[in-house]
Amino acid sequence: MQIAGAWAWRLLVIAAVLALVVFLIVQLRLIIVPLMVAILLAALLVPLSQWLQRHRWPKWLAIAVCEIGLIAVFGGLVTLVVFQIRAGFPALQEQTVQSVEQFTTFLLESPLHLTDEQITAYIDDTWNALATDSGGFVTGALTVSTTAGHVFAGTLLALFATLFILIDGREIWTWVTNLFPSRARNAITGAGEAGWLTLTTFVKVQIFVAAVDAVGIGLGAFILGLPLVIPIAVAVFLGSFVPVVGAVVTGILAVFIALVFKGPFIALIMLIIVLGVQQIEGHVLQPLVMGAAVKVHPLAVVLAVGAGGFTAGIAGALFAVPVVAALNVMTKYIATGQWRTNPHPTVEDVITHD
Repeated sequence: MQIAGAWAWRLLVIAAVLALVVFLIVQLRLIIVPLMVAILLAALLVPLSQWLQRHRWPKWLAIAVCEIGLIAVFGGLVTLVVFQIRAGFPALQEQTVQSVEQFTTFLLESPLHLTDEQITAYIDDTWNALATDSGGFVTGALTVSTTAGHVFAGTLLALFATLFILIDGREIWTWVTNLFPSRARNAITGAGEAGWLTLTTFVKVQIFVAAVDAVGIGLGAFILGLPLVIPIAVAVFLGSFVPVVGAVVTGILAVFIALVFKGPFIALIMLIIVLGVQQIEGHVLQPLVMGAAVKVHPLAVVLAVGAGGFTAGIAGALFAVPVVAALNVMTKYIATGQWRTNPHPTVEDVITHD
């Protein structure tokens, strides 16, 4: 009983601290989410900036190229998608109306002997069910930013935070470690370096996985002659940053466009392509590439994405895996005492250590 009681009050204290952290994150989500985005962006750009500086680029020029290049790439993708959607939306709208009318006619003439009233009632029920089931998803999406002003402010905050991490990332981390007792600073410093290396590896590998998903599904849509191929590929690329489910959810867009423009048979082929790409990701890329890079079991990835999406919507699903991966490596680093013999871990240490 004494041992059980000792464990119980410690677990209660840990649970209380975790609950307080989650509460603060929710309350400060409009700051936390852009900051997390900035950390992920910096994990991608810091190695590039350091590589440029090693090749005798001035620090200010390397940082400027990274920051301006980030804005140019993101702005270019958004502009391309907007123009593509604007050009193809009228045809998509017209074709969608025709497809609905054809499907309604098919149901009226089918052996089911449905009436207009029944079809209308079924459609209304379906929309109501979708609205009800997607309420949590929409709410989670709105928690990231509820207005255009919040989106703009969050974007600026993410860009400024990324810039300052590029400029003074090491000094910022030193200031954080100085908040801890002196005896714990070596362990905290080494754990932070291990977590950062894991995060940079995760971002690089996730970009590769997202590119494979986007090329696979986009190429399938192009071969089938679907319109809006570029927006489909970009949507899949961005959606793939949510592991396991992101590529499938965004791939449904391609299936819907195939159904509207090409009919059920082509839509079925497109669905097979989407599921095939997802199987390659789930059984090849995630276990072999991602699993080796971040040392997180595929089951833990699925549970982390589910828990993150349930508690914090899109943002939670996006940040779940990198947070779990970094915490996993940092915890192992401290628990195994590596900081005593290896105060500054390398990428090889993080990847190869079990």
